[in-house]
Amino acid sequence: MLMSMSLGDFFLQISSAVGGLAMVIVLFGDHVPRPLRDLFQNYYGKLARLVYPYVQITFPEYTGDWRKKSDLYSHIQSYLSGKATANAKKLKADSLRDAKSLLLTMDDNEEVTDEFQGAKIWWSSKMNVPRNTSLSLYPASEERRFYRLTFHKRHRDLITGAYIQHVMDVGKATAVSNRRRKLYTNNLSQDWHGYKSTKWSHVIFEHPATFDTLAMEPEKKQEITSDLKKFAQGKEYYAKIGKAWKRGYLLHGPPGTGKSTMIAAIANLMNYDVYDLELTTVKDNSELRKLLIDTSSKSIIVIEDIDCSLDLTGQRKEAKKKKKDDDGDENESDLVKRAKKEEEDKKESSKVTLSGLLNFIDGIWSACGQERIIIFTTNFLDKLDPALIRRGRMDKHIEMSYCSFQAFKVLAKNYLELESHHLFDEIEVMLKETNITPADVAENLMPKSSKETPETCLRSLIKAIKEAKEEAEKKKKAEEEEEESKKKKAKEEEEERAKKKAGEEEEKTKDTAKSITKDVVKENGKMEEAVEANGVTS
Repeated sequence: MLMSMSLGDFFLQISSAVGGLAMVIVLFGDHVPRPLRDLFQNYYGKLARLVYPYVQITFPEYTGDWRKKSDLYSHIQSYLSGKATANAKKLKADSLRDAKSLLLTMDDNEEVTDEFQGAKIWWSSKMNVPRNTSLSLYPASEERRFYRLTFHKRHRDLITGAYIQHVMDVGKATAVSNRRRKLYTNNLSQDWHGYKSTKWSHVIFEHPATFDTLAMEPEKKQEITSDLKKFAQGKEYYAKIGKAWKRGYLLHGPPGTGKSTMIAAIANLMNYDVYDLELTTVKDNSELRKLLIDTSSKSIIVIEDIDCSLDLTGQRKEAKKKKKDDDGDENESDLVKRAKKEEEDKKESSKVTLSGLLNFIDGIWSACGQERIIIFTTNFLDKLDPALIRRGRMDKHIEMSYCSFQAFKVLAKNYLELESHHLFDEIEVMLKETNITPADVAENLMPKSSKETPETCLRSLIKAIKEAKEEAEKKKKAEEEEEESKKKKAKEEEEERAKKKAGEEEEKTKDTAKSITKDVVKENGKMEEAVEANGVTS
């Protein structure tokens, strides 16, 4: 009968049957008592599990209350990139680190198959968008993505054991081969929630600096690179000694000595992402912890110019306020305006404390993640709180100093492709006598036109060093003159005070003499009166 039935009649009957089943389900839900419905669903679920022979495992993209991205999800995504290219019909594309090829991954709600030791596995990429009851241009809740793994129950032990470990290993290796370093910056906390919002924004990190091009003495570079490589291989060692797998570096020195370039060179050597943390946009210690939780392993967390980022002790503001209060020359309206401004500044300013930052560096929360390097930079080492930079927090202090002759040779090779020149000896002598930053040296070595030759660039550098030396001598002379002027002024003030004091002493002596004379005259007057009185009596 089915063979004689037309295709249109067949689909008509199918649709009628589906419609009837839907009506039965609606009537069942509306008219059957809830206890009976629950009992039916319970037995129905048991029956379905008996009949349905497959097991499903879900791998969500985010885990935990603070929505930390799952490493397992990322490894699965990397593993499936190869499978997706071969089997999936809906793909997402991203460029690889050479920017000349594409990385293809499964699009949302797509499925691919895999085989492992004779077992067939189905992977599906799912996305749930929670219902939004309010009218809005954007969803109220973020999309939730996850991978679903489906396999026959007879392969449970194989899949949950060897296969998932296989996926992890291959996914890690694929991620390393396809990895592009990223440079992150923290977003304002009010932008952390809502449609596709994140705590960190990033761009591809493409800084070309390496230790080979870094202007520094070879021995010092060797010491730093050895320390970094030892750290990268220290997972078991750090676990054995009971410390979080992290290391702190403090880069200090004058502006232009290559602190930021050093960070880029470390990132390129270690193949780590860089998180540039702007403390002034972090409201409090809780937000600081959330930012730390949301960073990945194999990363560098950087706080540049730590001495300028926050007044962590509050001493400068208190001193400034005390000075104004001691002056006492503000009228009432000025005081009211200043109070309002201080209140507004208090609301807007960061409440990150020194204690919160220390806990971020090496407290309990610092262990949330592994293989991290924390780097502080500063131009003024003496401004930092000793508790912030002690060993154990900033494990290695690296002084980025003025350009030495060894550093100059690196720059000459980088910029001019010179390893020797007859002007090198003169430059070596001058660099020993004059402080000039590697940034200034590099600027003079860089050819500004096609007509400039290596020798003209070297002579330009010699001229710049001479000018820097003259400027330093002028500054030193001015400082000496100022110091001499201060000493002279202090001496004059001291002489003036001594003169004034001598005058006061002389005046005091005169007053004392006058007082004594007056007392003597008064005594003599009393004696004469007594004599006269005695004479009259006798």
